[in-house]
Amino acid sequence: IAERSRPPSPMPVTDPTIPREQWGGKYEFLLSCIGYCVGLGNVWRFPYLCYRNGGGVFLIPYFIMLFVTGVPLFLMELSLGQYGAAGPITVWKCCPLLKGIGIGMICVSTLVCLYYNVIIAWTFYYLGSSFQSPLPWSCDAIANAPLCGNANASNITGVKTLSPTEMFWNERVLGVVHSEGLHDPGPVRWQLALCLLAAWIIIFLCMLKGIRSSGKVVYVTATFPYFVLVVLIIRGATLEGSMQGVAFYLTPDWGRLANVWNDAASQIFYSLGIGVGGLLSMASYNKFDNNVIRDTLVITTGNCGTSFFAGFAIFSILGHMAWRKGVPVGQVADTGPGLAFVAYPEALALLPGSVFWSILFFLMLFMLGVDTLFGNMEGITTAVLDEFPHLRRNAVHKSLFLGALCFGFYLMGLLLVTNGGIYWFTLIDSFSTSFGLIIITLFMCIGISFFYGIPSHITTITSNSESSFHCFSHL
Repeated sequence: IAERSRPPSPMPVTDPTIPREQWGGKYEFLLSCIGYCVGLGNVWRFPYLCYRNGGGVFLIPYFIMLFVTGVPLFLMELSLGQYGAAGPITVWKCCPLLKGIGIGMICVSTLVCLYYNVIIAWTFYYLGSSFQSPLPWSCDAIANAPLCGNANASNITGVKTLSPTEMFWNERVLGVVHSEGLHDPGPVRWQLALCLLAAWIIIFLCMLKGIRSSGKVVYVTATFPYFVLVVLIIRGATLEGSMQGVAFYLTPDWGRLANVWNDAASQIFYSLGIGVGGLLSMASYNKFDNNVIRDTLVITTGNCGTSFFAGFAIFSILGHMAWRKGVPVGQVADTGPGLAFVAYPEALALLPGSVFWSILFFLMLFMLGVDTLFGNMEGITTAVLDEFPHLRRNAVHKSLFLGALCFGFYLMGLLLVTNGGIYWFTLIDSFSTSFGLIIITLFMCIGISFFYGIPSHITTITSNSESSFHCFSHL
């Protein structure tokens, strides 16, 4: 049988005299990509969007957008990195005019790294506080007795008062009560600054040896959150009122079906990390003949399945919280950080053995955040190392570059751990990964279509993938 000829690489590879690392095995790449995609947004953003947009009816456009846009674009970025064997900037050497696509990816990755590790710092702070008994944001803490009494009174009078969890979040953690807005950041909160420093040190150590070290770390960080989710679902199912939360999560409101498509598409982009450069960079360390279609299907369906799966863990606990308070589920859940750092900790504080459950939950959030940051940092480091190959050649120079990068991010991140840091955090979070990702992805499609050619790119993908799902390469 004649050996099938291999099509040429779509882009020139980097300097062949400098050996390029490769993943130690296919599972390291899969787990790294799953860890990169399955992040904090799966825990707080997807469940919120689901119930805000009509419960179960949101799943219809969500999964349609997954297979119509998410899977094809994910495949496009993975294949571009794998067959180009280069980072987000160098991969466009065939057309230097399009290097701006890679630069745009690095800009987005920089902003994401800047604020994402602040979330990990918050998680560190809560994780350390969780070792106190009773939990400092629970009503069992003596200092919170007046607040809990006021909260009970507000249920009668109808006047809204802050709960102990909200006070802990706004005053003890953020210090936002001492700031008037963006123009008034105030002093750096040294507790959060230390947590942020510890987070960047961990990232530096895990990535010190490149994919050889981070590829081993993900065996723990990418699998442990699934264990915690299973435990939380089992525990949540045994609680009174949990089914009320699950019903709220899944009950469809068909009247909203026509208005949820924008949120469904944005969640697909946000969750899969398309257009940020992390996927392209991690795929560049694959073997040329790796089955990229198989990897795409496993990662994308696994990511979206995790989002759906996490909803049961979140809303079973929130249902119990609503039952305890005697209020609708919609009044105890919130979006963004409010769900992870206010509503859910308050729900955990109501459980027997609350210290154990709080430690488990915030340890899961920490690992979810670290995995996602690995991917974003890999996008930046790979781009720079490919553009300046002498850094890759010298291990000491490479380590110094990584250390300088992490330290630089730490210094810039100090703005986000001031009293008014949450305002800057919200600003960056709202605009860094929204419309910009769509523009970057659009130009990436144009670049592949007009400068390499759709037929050639499809041939490259399908000839190296023994798969019956070649339709996604045409999409």
